[in-house]
Amino acid sequence: MRNRGHLLTEQRNARSDNIDRMTIGDAFETVNAEDRSVAGAVAAAKLDICAAVELITAAFRRGGRLIYVGAGTSGRLGVMDAAECPPTFLSDPRMVQGIIAGGPDALQRSVEDAEDRADAGAAAVDELAVQPRDIVFGITTGGTTPFVHGALSRATELGAGTVFLACVDAEQVPDDADVTIRVLVGPEIVTGSTRMKAGTATKMVLNMISTLSMMGIGKIYKNYMVDLNTRGCDKLLDRGIRVVEALSGRSREQASRLLEDANYRVKTAIVMDQLSVDRPTADRLLKQHYGLIRSVLAEETPRP
Repeated sequence: MRNRGHLLTEQRNARSDNIDRMTIGDAFETVNAEDRSVAGAVAAAKLDICAAVELITAAFRRGGRLIYVGAGTSGRLGVMDAAECPPTFLSDPRMVQGIIAGGPDALQRSVEDAEDRADAGAAAVDELAVQPRDIVFGITTGGTTPFVHGALSRATELGAGTVFLACVDAEQVPDDADVTIRVLVGPEIVTGSTRMKAGTATKMVLNMISTLSMMGIGKIYKNYMVDLNTRGCDKLLDRGIRVVEALSGRSREQASRLLEDANYRVKTAIVMDQLSVDRPTADRLLKQHYGLIRSVLAEETPRP
């Protein structure tokens, strides 16, 4: 069995020494102070995160998928980010997917031994029929999870792009991914509990990765979600109406009718309004311009 005690994520945090003897208030301050350092660690990985966004955006443009792979907390965060993409960006559920060691059961209860099987990670990649146009994104905060490395190795064999996210430096745990993101948050408050700072860092990075990649394919205009699923629930329908209202300058009632005329697609409604065109024309223009509203409006002359 490999000794992982030297890894940054497994080391002891001197600032939380004797936290079990602190008052609740002091313990809160200690945890909160450590959490405040996470954003800085993410910022330090800016260039690599941006490189991953470029890789993934290019994959989306050629019809590829983003497939997160992880175990435990890392796997759950990947699955969660994937699950949030369809309602937020109206993306095909197959476009961003999450694989977790141990399968669906591991989402609700720990399946610890599942992460030790590299062959299972490779098999999971095969099960999704990964293609060269796809990106497999391995997440392992400690950097050593065999399941993740097995998945990445198989993805490389298949010609897919790869991204590796860890919270230890490359000298401790090397990798061969196309893009490597290292977010060095340091030792945890509770030694080895990477669901804490490392988990927070992972959530921040995945939020940024999926959001900026979706932005690259026209899912965001200005700072609005313009491809949200307005038929998902009342909250999303209300949000869609408010986006159309804000971008068109129309009343809520007018914006609601416009969205209905656009078959409840916010982007279509915006183009219809700005260019005074019907729905088929708006949809055709969006398709021609790869879904980018700014590109559509730049080529056409807006109404007076």
